[in-house]
Amino acid sequence: MQSFHEITPLLVNWRQGDEQALAQLLPIVYQELRKIADGYLRRERSDHTLQPTALIHEAYMRLVDQSLPQWQNRAHFYGVAAQLMRQILVEHARAQLAQKRGGGAEQIELEDALNYAPEKAAELVALDDALKSLAEFDERKSRLIELRYFGGLSVEETAHVMNVSMATITREQRLAQAWLRQALRKN
Repeated sequence: MQSFHEITPLLVNWRQGDEQALAQLLPIVYQELRKIADGYLRRERSDHTLQPTALIHEAYMRLVDQSLPQWQNRAHFYGVAAQLMRQILVEHARAQLAQKRGGGAEQIELEDALNYAPEKAAELVALDDALKSLAEFDERKSRLIELRYFGGLSVEETAHVMNVSMATITREQRLAQAWLRQALRKN
């Protein structure tokens, strides 16, 4: 099997119509989605309603259901995968809220909102709204949080994907978390 570090040439080849590149890419995509989902959901109860396999399959189907996506490289892939995971989790949370007919607004912490469980649907939706606001203010910091928490990437992986130093990731993550905490407290 190809290494994840070889994803960029496969993405480029697939974009150029090489079906064999797609055949080599699919196991890597699935493997990476598994890593991302496991990293994000590993701290959850085993009986919560959104299981990692369901999250992986939904993201996988959305990724491969595109005809010749315009992925430039693995950083772009990581970004798309993390964004899809976030969208799926938020959609699931919104559906949970719709079933329960709301839930009172309450003050939440960033770390609490990131630990997804059905009873925390309102917090996940609030976090998504805060991340959208952060993206309007500073898109790079929003992407960093998305990669770290929704994508499950380490500081080193995030630095590599974003093509910045680990010190920059650490510094900007602290700033983004502070900004998000303040935004979440205003809710």
